[in-house]
Amino acid sequence: MIEEPIRNIALIGFGEVGGIFGHDLAARGLAVSMFDVLLGSDPARTPMLAKARNVAVRACDTLEDALAGAELVICAVTAAAAADVAKSAAGYLRKGQTYLDINSVSPETKREIAALLQPSGPAFVEAAVMAPVAPQRLQVPMLLGGAGADAVARRLRSIGMNATPVSDRIGVASAIKMCRSIFIKGLEAITVESMFTARRYGAEEQVLASLAATYPEMGWDSALPDYLIGRVAEHGKRRAAEMREAAHAIADVDLTPLTAPATAALQEWVAGEIARLGLSVRRGEAFSWQELADAIAEARQATETSAGQLHGAK
Repeated sequence: MIEEPIRNIALIGFGEVGGIFGHDLAARGLAVSMFDVLLGSDPARTPMLAKARNVAVRACDTLEDALAGAELVICAVTAAAAADVAKSAAGYLRKGQTYLDINSVSPETKREIAALLQPSGPAFVEAAVMAPVAPQRLQVPMLLGGAGADAVARRLRSIGMNATPVSDRIGVASAIKMCRSIFIKGLEAITVESMFTARRYGAEEQVLASLAATYPEMGWDSALPDYLIGRVAEHGKRRAAEMREAAHAIADVDLTPLTAPATAALQEWVAGEIARLGLSVRRGEAFSWQELADAIAEARQATETSAGQLHGAK
C-alpha cells in the first residue's frame, strides 16, 4: 500500500512547541495552518499573527478553517485543555485525517481523546515527546501509540520528524512519558529543595562536592544544578501541570501518588515566586540558581521585616 505524502498540516496551539514545529515544517515547503485560542485575545492577537506571518504559517480565526484540508493535525496545547480541544475539533474532522496529540497527559486522558474523536473517523495517534523541543526542534524524539502508529511514524519521518512507534495500544507511549517524568521532574524538585536549603545554611559547596563524589559523571560540581533548577524556573507552571497528570496516571492503576503531587507543588511554587518577584527567566540567557535562591530569600525576609514593623506599629 502506497502511503500518501503529507502536504497540509494544521497546528492546534501556537505556543513554543507549535511555533517551532510550524516554522520548521513550513521551511520544508509544507502548507501549515494554525489556530490558537489566543487569537481571540486583544493583547495576544497582534504578536501571534506576526509570529505566524514571519514563519509562513497561515493563521486562522476558527478551528474549522485551520483543520479543513489538513492531512495531519498536531495538537500542542496545555495538558488541561487537551480533551476539551479534541471535543471541539471532533465536529470538523473526517476520515483520512490523522490527529496527533503531543500533549503531556495521562494514558487515561489519551484514551478519552481517542474516544471523543472516534465518531468523526480520523486516525488518532498519541505522541509522547521525550525531550525538550527547543534544542532538537523537529528531531525531538517522539514515541507513538495507536493502531496506526507504524504508518504514521513513517509519514512523520518523511517530513523530518523523529517518530518511533512503541505500541498499537493507546496509553503505552504516554505511560512511558509519565513514568520518566516522575523521575526527571522529581529530580529537579529534589535539587531545588536541597540546594535552596543548603544555600540558606551556607553549605551548598560541601553538599555539591559530596554529590559529585557519589555520582562523579553527573556534573553536580559543574553545570547540572543550574540546568535542573533552570528548567523549573523556565517551565515550572507547565511542568507542574504535567506532574498532576502523572499523579492521575499513578492513581489510574490503583497506586497512591506520593512524590508526583509533591513535585507539582514545588514546581508551581518556584513559578509563583518568580512571577511574584517579577523575574525574567528565558531560554538561552545566563541562569544562576544561587541568584534565584537569594532573590527569593531576600524577598521573603523583606516581607517578614515589613510585617514585623507593621505589627510593632500597632
